[in-house]
Amino acid sequence: MSRVLNLVRVHVRRDLAACGGRSRLPARTICCSARKRAQESDASSALRKRWKDTADTVIIGGGCVGVSVAYHLAKGGVKDVVLLEKSDLTAGSTWHAAGLTTYYHPGINLKKVHYDSIKLYEKLEAETGQAVGFHQPGSVRIAATQARVDEMKYQMTRTHWNVTEQYIIGPEKVHELFPLLNIDKVLAGLYTPGDGHIDPYSLTMALAAGARMYGAQIYNPAPVTGLHPTADGKWDVQTPHGTIRANRIVNATGFWAREVGKMIGFDHATIPVHHQYVVTATVPQVKALKKELPVIRDLEGSYYLRQERDGLLFGPYEKMEKMVLQDSWVRDGVPPGFGKELFESDLDRIMEHVEMAMEMVPVLKEADIINVVSGPITYTPDLLPMVGPHQGVRNYWTAIGFGYGVIHAGGIGKFLSDWIRNGEPPYDLIECDPNRYGKWSDVSFLCAKARESYGFNNVVGYPKEERFAGRPTHRQSGVYELLKDKASMGFHAGWEQPHWFYKPGDDIGYKPSFRRTNWFGPVGRECQLVMEKVGVIDLTPFAKFIVKGKDSLKLLDRLFANNMPKVGLTNISHMLTPSGKVFAEVTITQLAPGEFLLITGSGSEGHDLRWIEAEAADGGYDVDISNVTDDVGVLGIAGPNSRKVLQKLTDEDLSDAGFKFLHCKSIQLAGVPVRAIRISYTGELGWELYIEQKNMATVYQAMMEAGKDEGIDNFGTYAMSSLRLEKGFRGWGAEMNCDTNPLEAGLDYFIKLNKPADFIGKAALQEIKAKGLRRKLSYITLDTDDIDPEGNETVWHNGKVVGNTTSGAYSYSSQQSLAFAYLPPELCSVGQKVEVELLGRKYRGMVIQEPLVLTEPTRTRLQKKAKGKA
Repeated sequence: MSRVLNLVRVHVRRDLAACGGRSRLPARTICCSARKRAQESDASSALRKRWKDTADTVIIGGGCVGVSVAYHLAKGGVKDVVLLEKSDLTAGSTWHAAGLTTYYHPGINLKKVHYDSIKLYEKLEAETGQAVGFHQPGSVRIAATQARVDEMKYQMTRTHWNVTEQYIIGPEKVHELFPLLNIDKVLAGLYTPGDGHIDPYSLTMALAAGARMYGAQIYNPAPVTGLHPTADGKWDVQTPHGTIRANRIVNATGFWAREVGKMIGFDHATIPVHHQYVVTATVPQVKALKKELPVIRDLEGSYYLRQERDGLLFGPYEKMEKMVLQDSWVRDGVPPGFGKELFESDLDRIMEHVEMAMEMVPVLKEADIINVVSGPITYTPDLLPMVGPHQGVRNYWTAIGFGYGVIHAGGIGKFLSDWIRNGEPPYDLIECDPNRYGKWSDVSFLCAKARESYGFNNVVGYPKEERFAGRPTHRQSGVYELLKDKASMGFHAGWEQPHWFYKPGDDIGYKPSFRRTNWFGPVGRECQLVMEKVGVIDLTPFAKFIVKGKDSLKLLDRLFANNMPKVGLTNISHMLTPSGKVFAEVTITQLAPGEFLLITGSGSEGHDLRWIEAEAADGGYDVDISNVTDDVGVLGIAGPNSRKVLQKLTDEDLSDAGFKFLHCKSIQLAGVPVRAIRISYTGELGWELYIEQKNMATVYQAMMEAGKDEGIDNFGTYAMSSLRLEKGFRGWGAEMNCDTNPLEAGLDYFIKLNKPADFIGKAALQEIKAKGLRRKLSYITLDTDDIDPEGNETVWHNGKVVGNTTSGAYSYSSQQSLAFAYLPPELCSVGQKVEVELLGRKYRGMVIQEPLVLTEPTRTRLQKKAKGKA
């Protein structure tokens, strides 16, 4: 070990001496012939082309992501696609990337991005005639603890209903695939045969060749010096060579994203981080192998390792306290001219991981290190990229924040191209929505979360994961100070919201698990509270918009598939895409003639607002749209005693006849003005109370005092989730999203195909209805033990995959697990037996009639009907 460490340090000293300090030449060993080409300038040939002064789409940034967007748009038939690169293609993060490719992703939607990327890379050389240096030896993720084995089983059930080939294998098979591995600590491996690596430079050049082949223009060097929106929604893109008038622009500028964003007033939540990897000289044991080694990801060691020619390449992810942010670039901007430079290497920072790699792959101990690459890659607070159109300005799109740009490039290029060409996303990818961050995501939050996300690259990915760096933000509800020490908090779009509450004797704190954990009992207690007495929940993270003006009703009738409620009434409505998919679920109340309150989920705030604003602008509607999310707090009160508690605090008649279900009234509670809507996502008697933030604590404390005799207490979002499932309530992002239509989701009641307005998606839904459904949402009970469904698990029947769950929980009312799942119509009959895979085991399930528990309004109506008959 001492020999290799000394060699590394000598190499670094020699490297630095030759380069004269921090900025190093872009020397690499990977595909050296391609590296030589990276030094050749494209500038003169590019600028000999006729300069275009108009374009359909201007893409800013010539890394692999930006060039992929240009390639896919041009191939898809979009005319006048222009890409502007400030210096050379691949400058920034692309040229020095390690080039890993994998089908694996712990989420669901990004699996599709990875899949599309790999399938493109497999055929790109044949299509363009440009070599891409694509290797597919497969990959193995190493499990050295039981928690890791459980994680792999958890991921397998989320993979079986997708198209990726992936297996859990034992230590012997791991060693067979990677014979240089020390398997003493290996319990299992997650093997993905199609994984591998690609040369980033060659990939980008092949994409560029394809883009040009299909008609796109690529100009470099062509730095963008100004961006100016026009009144009709277009953009004037200024460069030293002239100005281009574009229908839309796409920011794909990597670690320059913040600087481009600032040209139009945005502080994008991106930050460069230092990432290092090490390349060895020829290793005799590697050279002697008859086939290429698979990529190894040692999760406990937090590094990746792959074969590089006859040597090895390995790259670690340091812990958050050791990793380095290039935060000066956030404050002061990227240094002028920086593009194909590197940072000074710091081996001390990664030595812990180097030693673990040597233990796992012993041949590394005698390997000579010939290169240490330390370059900038871009992170967002949650490590996911920011992809799509941006709220607040028309026709500005982003493809930024890629910590793994090479594997994302192909799929994201296709995703954005499809969205731009068809007017809607091809599938749900809301976790990458660029509008998920707002003013609350300031620089201190960005830095704290980027450190955490980098350091947590290979932590165990538990369900209901919480990460605590950078919290709380300044987004705090009016009752946060009263609740913060009483509950386990969750993070929702910058807000802290109670998941569940502590009582004396509880095992408190955040203790994640793949099985039932410390919150299971307390959540049951909260469900019982709401079903039998009365509970209060903080719902402030709801996004809240006011839409008013001469054309407000006309706009909303165009946007939503339901009829608009009359003044003083509330309903549930859905925005659909042109192809009939569910873009959003919104609670709408008409407060006064032509003035509407729209409520949507916390994670959908910018997502839904952008869609509404875009339709208003494109359609020329005379409306005023305001986001009042931060100004208005929300308290929910629910349970059979909720009416009694509120009646003590107001003179308003809250009886069933005086304040009907789905009605809205402005009332006084404890002397405080409140907008009350009789609705509750628990399905029990309840109200949502909309209050100025400054008055929230007053109303909360008054309710808690007034409700002492009624047994009032707090409940959190985990209990609400269980209760809503028992009532058969759907949730956006689970049962419905941009992958589902409302008819298969069982939302027929809210879809008014016969309403006069030609709402978006109406024609598509009529066609879907005429053709019949290929799958339907079903309601399933499960016989489980110490585990409950979460959603996205595989459903089996007769040994075949037939569907997937969308959400799940334990039903405390019926003492069994419960889930929604999409199944073929022939398997949706009540009594149908299926199996649901949880942690590698198939549990018996049965389709039942929904709901499991009738809602309070339904129970009340049936009671009145029964009395009438009596």
